[in-house]
Amino acid sequence: MNLLITNIKNFEDSLRKNRTVISNWIKYAQWEESQKEVPRARSIYERALDVDHRNITLWLRYTEMEMRNRQVNHARNLWDRAVTILPRANQFWYKYTYMEEMLGNIAGARQVFDRWMDWEPDEQAWLTYIKFELRYKEIDRTRGIYEKFVYVHPGVRNWIKFARFEEQHGFISGARRVFERAVEFFGEESMDEKLFIAFAKFEEGQREHDRARVIYKYALDHIPKDQTQELYKAYIIHEKKYGDRTGIEDVIVSKRKFQYEEEVKVNPNNYDAWFDYLRLVESEGNLEVIREMYERAIANVPPTKEKPFWRRYIYLWINYALFEELEADNVERTRQVYRACLELLPHKHFTFTKIWLLYANFEIRNKNLTVARKSLGMALGICPKDKLFRGYIDLEIQLREFDRCRILYQKFLEFGSENCVTWMRFAELETLLGDIDRARAIYELAVNQPRLDMPELLWKAYIDFEVGLSETQKARELYERLLERTLHVKVWMSYAQFEMLTAEEGNVVLARRVYERANQSLRGANEKEERVLLLEAWRDFETQNGDDESLENVMRRMPRRVRKRQKVQADDGSEEGWEEFFDYIFPEDEATKPNLKLLEMAKAWKKQQQKVQEESEEEDFRHVMTTLQGLSEYYTEQYFQAWQLQNMCMK
Repeated sequence: MNLLITNIKNFEDSLRKNRTVISNWIKYAQWEESQKEVPRARSIYERALDVDHRNITLWLRYTEMEMRNRQVNHARNLWDRAVTILPRANQFWYKYTYMEEMLGNIAGARQVFDRWMDWEPDEQAWLTYIKFELRYKEIDRTRGIYEKFVYVHPGVRNWIKFARFEEQHGFISGARRVFERAVEFFGEESMDEKLFIAFAKFEEGQREHDRARVIYKYALDHIPKDQTQELYKAYIIHEKKYGDRTGIEDVIVSKRKFQYEEEVKVNPNNYDAWFDYLRLVESEGNLEVIREMYERAIANVPPTKEKPFWRRYIYLWINYALFEELEADNVERTRQVYRACLELLPHKHFTFTKIWLLYANFEIRNKNLTVARKSLGMALGICPKDKLFRGYIDLEIQLREFDRCRILYQKFLEFGSENCVTWMRFAELETLLGDIDRARAIYELAVNQPRLDMPELLWKAYIDFEVGLSETQKARELYERLLERTLHVKVWMSYAQFEMLTAEEGNVVLARRVYERANQSLRGANEKEERVLLLEAWRDFETQNGDDESLENVMRRMPRRVRKRQKVQADDGSEEGWEEFFDYIFPEDEATKPNLKLLEMAKAWKKQQQKVQEESEEEDFRHVMTTLQGLSEYYTEQYFQAWQLQNMCMK
C-alpha cells in the first residue's frame, strides 16, 4: 500500500513540475491501467487532454486503452470527440472506421466515412472508402463515391480508375461515358496523352478498332507534338496489330517530318534535328529526296569560325559522303562531296583531320594512291597536325612503304621535336625493321632534345629498349645519365629494381648500393617525402632479399613523424591563423644539424656542472666533519685534564 501511494505521489509531483510533458501523463495513465484502475487512468487522460487537446498520440493511447478494456462506447465517444477536434488527422478516421467495421457496425462505419469525405481528404482516404464499399458489394454506392472523388481530385489517373471500375464490373457503356466525360472535363487546353491511351486501349479491348483509331488521330491532332511520344508508340502498336501497316507508317512519317521541319525552321543550325530528319528520310529510300535533304542541311554553315560550333556540322558532310559511296554507289559524287567540304573548311583557323584521312582512304579504295598521297601532302602543307602525321604514317605502314614512313617521321619531328611519342614510335619502327643502330641513334637524338613534353616516358622506353636487347651495361649507363638530370625517387627505385632483376651476380649488393646512393642524394637535396618513399621501398627490399642486419640498418634510418604548426598568410600579407602539418625527422639528420648538436652539447655541459657541484659539496662536507672531529677530541682532552685537577684539589 505504501508503495502504491509513493508511486502516485511521484507521478503527481512530476506532473506538478511540468504539466506540458505529455509522456509523463501517458506513463501515469498506463501505470494506473496496469494496476486495473481503469477509471483512474481515464481520469488522468482527461486531465491530460485539458492540458493539450491537440496531441494526436494522447488521443490514440486513450482510445487504445478503452478498446483494450472492451469499453466500446467510451472508445466510440473518444473517436467522435477526436475527429471533431482534429478533423485533418487521418489516423483518427482510419482507426475509427476500422473499429466500427471490426465490430460489425457497417452502417456506422459508412456514416463515419461520409463524415470524413465531407472534409475532402487526400486520395488514399477516398480509395479506402471505395475498397470498403467493394468488400460489401455495394456497386452503386462505390459509383457515387467515384463521382465525388474525380471532382475533388481531378487527376487523369483517377478518371482512368473510375472507368476501369465500370469496365471490371461489366458496365461497358458506363466506362465509355466516363472516358468521354474525362475528355470533355479536361478540354483542349489540358489534354493528357495518358487519358487517350487508356481510352483507346479500352476500345481496343472491346474490339472497337475504328473507335480506337479515331481516338488516336484526335489526340495526335490536338496534343503538342513534344508530348505525344508514348501516344505515337501506342498508335503504331495498335495499327501493327489491327490496321494497315503501310498507311499508318505513312501517317507517322508525315507527322515526324512536320515536326522536324518545324524544328529546323526555328533553328537552321540545330544539327541534331537535321540528323534525325535525314535518318527518317533515308529510311524511305528515295535517293533524290535524300540528296536534296543533305544539300539543305549542309547549306547551314556555322556563323562563327570557332571549331566547337563546327564539330556536329562536319558530320553532315561525312554522312553525305558515306551515303553517296555506300548507298548511292556514286564514286564521282562522293569525290565532289569530299572536295567541297575541304574547300569549305577555314584551314587557317582550324581543320578536321578526319575529313582528310577519310578522303585519302576513299581514293585508296578506288585505287588512286597518287591522289591520296597528294591530298595528304597538301594537308600537311596547309595545316600540319599530329593526328594527320600519324594517320599518314599508319597508311604508309599498311602499304609497307617504310622509306616513306622514315621521311614522314623526319618531317613530323621537324614539326614537333618535343613530342616524345613520335620519337618512341619512330624508334619502335626501326626496331621492328631490325635496324638497331638507327633506333639507338633516334633515342639518343630524342633524349638530347632541349624540350620534351613527357621525358619520363622517353627515358623509360630507351632503357626498356636496351634491356630488351640484353645490353645491361648500356642500360646502366642510361640510368646514370638520367640521374645526372633528375634525382626523382622513382628513377632511383627503378634503377634499384633494374639492378636486382638484371645483374647475374651480386644483384642484392648492387641494388643495395643504389639505395645507399639514393638516400644520400635525397638527403642532400632535402626531399623528405621522396626520401620516406625510398626508405619504405628499401625496407621492403631488405625484407625480401636481405638479412636481419641489413634490415636493422634500414630501420635505424626510418624517420619519425611529428606534427608542427606554421603561420598562414593571405595574399595581401596579413596573417590568417595557424595550420598544422606533418614533418619527418631522420635519425641521420639529428647528428648533423647545428641546432640539435648545440642542444646536446648544452645538455652535456649542464650535466657536467651538476656533477662538479655535487663533488664540491661532498668535499666541503668531508672537511667540516674532519674539523668537527678534531674539535671534539680537543675539548674532550681539556675536559679530562680539568677533571683530574679538580680531584687533586679535593684531596
